[in-house]
Amino acid sequence: MEEEKLETSPLLKKKYHENCPACKVDQAKENKKEASFINLSFIWLAVLSGTLPVASLFPFVYFMVKDFNIAETEEDISTYAGYVGSSMMFGRALTSILWGMISDRYGRKPVIIIGIITVVIFNTLFGLSTSFWMAVSMRFLLGSLNGLLGPIKAYATEIFREEDQALGLSTVVAAWGVGLVIGPALGGYLAQPVLKYPNVFPADSFWDRFPYFLPCFIISAFAFASAIACIIWLPETLHNHNESSNTARVMEIESCGTDKDKMMQKNKSIFQNWPLMSSIIIYCVFSLHDVAYQEVFSLWALSPTRLGGLNFTSDDVGIVLAISGVAITIYQLSLYRLVQKACGPVTLVQITGVLSIPLLQCYPLMTMLSGFTLQLVINVASILKNVMIETIATSLFLLQNKAVEQHQRGTANSIAMTGMSAFKTIGPASAGALLSWSQKHVNDSFLPGTHVVFLALNVVEGLGILLMFKPFLSVKNETPSE
Repeated sequence: MEEEKLETSPLLKKKYHENCPACKVDQAKENKKEASFINLSFIWLAVLSGTLPVASLFPFVYFMVKDFNIAETEEDISTYAGYVGSSMMFGRALTSILWGMISDRYGRKPVIIIGIITVVIFNTLFGLSTSFWMAVSMRFLLGSLNGLLGPIKAYATEIFREEDQALGLSTVVAAWGVGLVIGPALGGYLAQPVLKYPNVFPADSFWDRFPYFLPCFIISAFAFASAIACIIWLPETLHNHNESSNTARVMEIESCGTDKDKMMQKNKSIFQNWPLMSSIIIYCVFSLHDVAYQEVFSLWALSPTRLGGLNFTSDDVGIVLAISGVAITIYQLSLYRLVQKACGPVTLVQITGVLSIPLLQCYPLMTMLSGFTLQLVINVASILKNVMIETIATSLFLLQNKAVEQHQRGTANSIAMTGMSAFKTIGPASAGALLSWSQKHVNDSFLPGTHVVFLALNVVEGLGILLMFKPFLSVKNETPSE
């Protein structure tokens, strides 16, 4: 019996179907020893297309809501801005698992392309919003119909050989982090172009009537080009032939040397995998903190000094975030792997989270600075904070993928995306409401103004740090070097 298994296993591994794109991908993986730059490029295009709209509105949503004339007082603007920011994540939380199931049934490529096309359509319409409810609706549809970020993580592991899968996963996280910073930078630079670039965009023109359309249009144009490239060249990694499921199951069993009992273990509910679920819960807590910070930072920087803000323009915010984006890119591509290898993902998250708390609590004190000193301090603080955010997110993402078998990664990533989106729905709305409340209490004797906002952010960060310790966190096959 054992000899028969040894004889049939190579035949199963080398059986390819001519009309199956995934078989061609498998053939290419066997023939090529190095990761393909083209495949990495497709991951970057897809992830950036899905991520750029997430936070691109933060530098200008304050002014957009103000133009809608829905807020009764200036202090209430941040509350309504939070609702606009939350609507996309609310939509994503409702549909992420569904899109993951669709990608497992019909393929990664269709879901990725539909997600990018969704960005093209609804991000453009968001830039043309003329009312608060239109803006909320377009952001909701943008989130609910864009399910690419879950399947793209599974795709990143399937498109590469096993030894290069870590590179694919780190590419997703790096592109995600860059998109979350470059998006707001584009929003800051390009919103209200008539006021900023009057020689190029004349008054009483289309750009004056829709002052927030330009950054949305640029992102949508990038997404449109990405969609065309993916439609033509993106390879599918899900097998479409009838024998694929049985063949894949036999290959997986044989390659791992498993027996019937281990097969039952593979079929066990993913929700019973505590190393996975614990890392997802912690990831959700940190995601709540991260999106709340991103919302608060832009609204706080744009707020007038009498309300405890920095009185920045959207250009100023864009410059700060652009510099942070460059720093994140350099860090992710050059330093993160070395630091993570030296410390391990668990210890790295614990250290980074602890260092983040005093840094964040110093933010309200920056209102005492001005001129070059303020610009220098805010840029250094923003770089450090965003690098810490990406360090924690990347490390937790690595823990999640180590905790699950490859055949369950699509579902696992969809569950993580659903949880993250649910928490990120709460983040902008609650952060905006808390910032509005704090701006009405700038003269309080205890924790005046924005001090209470950054304290609340640190409380969430602290909760995430506490959960990173045993017995809550369980790590599967933990080794110091991984």
